[in-house]
Amino acid sequence: MALQLRSTVKTGGTLEIMLAEVPIPEPKDNEVVVRIEASPVNPSDLGLLFGAADMSTAVVSGSADSPVVTADIPDGLMKAMEGRLDQSLPVGNEGAGVVVKAGASEMAQALMGKTVAIIGGAMYAQYRAVRVDQCLTLPDGVTPAEGASWFVNPMTAQGMVETMRMEDHKALVHTAAASNLGQMLNKICLQDGVDLVNIVRKPEQAALLKGLGAKYICDLSSPDFMDQLTEALVATGATLAFDAIGGGKLAGQILTCMEVAANRTATEYSRYGSTTHKQVYIYGGLDRGPTEFNRSFGMMWGIGGWLLTPFLKKAGGEVINRLRQRVAAEIKTTFASHYTQEVSLAGMLTADAIAVYGKQATGEKFLVNPNKDI
Repeated sequence: MALQLRSTVKTGGTLEIMLAEVPIPEPKDNEVVVRIEASPVNPSDLGLLFGAADMSTAVVSGSADSPVVTADIPDGLMKAMEGRLDQSLPVGNEGAGVVVKAGASEMAQALMGKTVAIIGGAMYAQYRAVRVDQCLTLPDGVTPAEGASWFVNPMTAQGMVETMRMEDHKALVHTAAASNLGQMLNKICLQDGVDLVNIVRKPEQAALLKGLGAKYICDLSSPDFMDQLTEALVATGATLAFDAIGGGKLAGQILTCMEVAANRTATEYSRYGSTTHKQVYIYGGLDRGPTEFNRSFGMMWGIGGWLLTPFLKKAGGEVINRLRQRVAAEIKTTFASHYTQEVSLAGMLTADAIAVYGKQATGEKFLVNPNKDI
């Protein structure tokens, strides 16, 4: 038997997170079983992990080796949880480890004993069976910890640049830009010659990006933020933004500054605003409040959502393989991830740990090793 983290939203309005004992899986012909040694805690994992629970009400019970976390879910949010009521769901989008069992196919057998990065959910577990095509063989010398964050952030960062090209923009804006993902995007854009406007929320985050070579950095905490952003947009011509914040006024502020920048070079006046299309894609929810904006940016604009999986389906197999291979080749450089803490499955469920990674704070990234302390 092996341990797997499970999250359940109960009908009575309570979240329960616990460690369940499950059988070690057996691989099908074109599958392998991976002993998971590293899995990151990404913001995209927290929606499934916590549901709509108010984690300020969280209580940890059970033992140190087998903790149980419970938290209240506000009545007004239970409607959104109907699709998962009373289902014990495994959590964790991506991870890495060593192949310990392989199915009968030639491709599966070729992975036996290899260190691989994998995708497919249920990664907060000691063992995971996955299809061969869900594996990325890591280069010699790359550890599971170094390869664990191979998919969500690296593929998202590359997907942003690919979207820019597909939609005929020439430069990008990115918010919460000092995050692990933001640092990767900055490195990609520097390598590929793409102008990137980085929006951060603190001076120390601006300093971090400047140290990485970022050219355009706008500090949201600065009183002249709007002027900073406008000048950066004039300089770069960026008309596409990816917003990790979601709530609040930032998306509207970006569009407003894009409109001002576009009108700087307009050859004639239009009462409908500039003829330049301006687009903001919201891909995160660091602020869960409403998205607010005043329509002060003409009529050629859009705000929508962006997710990695639909993008990859649209991009197709050739693009996906190219992006995957770049991740493998640059996993220790462009796509290197940095973690503040490594914890076991049980360590992930302590009150102190939840308080830190639950904030989704830039620079506070956890790595889970399901086989730690075993």
